[in-house]
Amino acid sequence: MRRIVSVWLIDWPISVRRRSLERARRPASPPEPVDDPRNPFALILKNHRGAAVIHALNPAARRAGLRRGQTQADARAMIPYLIGQPADPAADARALTALAQWAERWSPSVSVDPSEEGLEGLFLDVTGAAHLFGGEAALLRQIRERLMEAGAPARVALGPTPGAAWALARWGGDGEESGAGPIATGDDVRDRLAPLPVEALRIRDRTLAQARRFGLKRIGDLYPMPRAGLARRFRNDGGVALVQRLDQALGHVGEALTPLRPPPRYRAWETWMEPVGDLEGVAARLPELAADLAAPLERDGQGARALTLTGFRSDGRTTALSVRMGQPGRDVGVWLRLFREAGLGRLELGFGLDALMLTADLVEPMAARQAALESEAEVRQSESLAALIDRLTARLGEDRVLTPEAEDSWIPERADRLRPALGRRVVADPGEMGRRPILLLDPPEPIHDPLFDLPDGAPARFTWRRAPRRVIRAEGPERLAPEWWRTARARTRDYYCLEDAEGGRYWVFREGLYGRDYTGDPARAGQERAPSWWMHGVLA
Repeated sequence: MRRIVSVWLIDWPISVRRRSLERARRPASPPEPVDDPRNPFALILKNHRGAAVIHALNPAARRAGLRRGQTQADARAMIPYLIGQPADPAADARALTALAQWAERWSPSVSVDPSEEGLEGLFLDVTGAAHLFGGEAALLRQIRERLMEAGAPARVALGPTPGAAWALARWGGDGEESGAGPIATGDDVRDRLAPLPVEALRIRDRTLAQARRFGLKRIGDLYPMPRAGLARRFRNDGGVALVQRLDQALGHVGEALTPLRPPPRYRAWETWMEPVGDLEGVAARLPELAADLAAPLERDGQGARALTLTGFRSDGRTTALSVRMGQPGRDVGVWLRLFREAGLGRLELGFGLDALMLTADLVEPMAARQAALESEAEVRQSESLAALIDRLTARLGEDRVLTPEAEDSWIPERADRLRPALGRRVVADPGEMGRRPILLLDPPEPIHDPLFDLPDGAPARFTWRRAPRRVIRAEGPERLAPEWWRTARARTRDYYCLEDAEGGRYWVFREGLYGRDYTGDPARAGQERAPSWWMHGVLA
């Protein structure tokens, strides 16, 4: 049976504003008036008409008779000493997302409740997980207490459907005598929902007004009515939506929840009674977690390419460390080595960790591979190179371990581009990339006073960086046509491999062709440019 926890964050925008003011307040500064629960406080937001209306209220303002949606002018007329500040819905949404990630300590599937009008909250799918926290009542009690400690008062409820849990959290009272919150099962969900008001079904205001006009005030009033007749009583699609919400709450129609982050298929989890406050304790527990994660991967024939170690801190925050691999694997020793290279010291333990979770974020099937006997050495070299890239990437970062990748261009400075080496095939034989210099100058440097035979002879002597050089060997030319679609004035290049008397080997090119790009005609002196020589690289 499905078990869903609904968390109603009471006055969530007010809680976010109070927390932000507490962080910004200096130790010697006086407390903000907002922090005093006796002061009426409201967050103001402009509506679509440009009028300033109340977006959120604290309990003192509600006790004074103010309500959401009321104009600021009317509120000031009722309470002249009302404290008002501009609302920031974007900041509230970001804080709600961060809270949903923090709530993953109780469930791997946490969804943000899209409700508005002060009914913001979360959905936690705890199916099959409540026993890890001492039962359903203990789980609800822990969630509410931890949220209260974090400065976010909330009410929680648990039910077989999202609709039932949502309704019980907001209209179901305080729940059991233990203070855990309302808990409904598939057997008693009808009875638990029957006395609740119709608005607990998450229907629109127009549909709610029509239902009250028909005398339908409680959910139990809808039970004896035929579904088809009930849907026809309302205008537009209000009746259909009402019937659908009722069936979703009772479990007759399914309702999908979209997790904030898809839950990992493979994960290992460990909790402790006392917080772990040092890195040695984390390192000591990591091998057991890795072994627990590798077992189901081996059973399913899968290998992990990305791992994340997440620590849940005692102060409610999380700390994480991720590693990636170029090839899928499930070797525990390799995983531990990568985490050591990445640096367990990057984990911020705070006052200690209550739980530690290792997840496989990216998995791929591991098929058995058999190499030819004559290429066994090459296969071992390739695997060793991939392992080295994994270790260097874990230590230095993915954007600092690079390998060239061929591009669709014949121009040398655009023929390849450096990309992260992780997961890419690294070319071990440079002959596959063509004969190119080990050092490519970008931009190329000019060569002065070249001595060569027209029209396509290699230089016999030239000056580069103020040093004259005499060529004893030459090879070329290698002609590269220009990419005419990039620039209208592109010129052909002829590349030469040269070796001077001192053993230096160079890669030079002539930009432009004699007889085509340049004729030497004095009458066209202003229209054509003489070919020029350039040093583009140093050969091995």
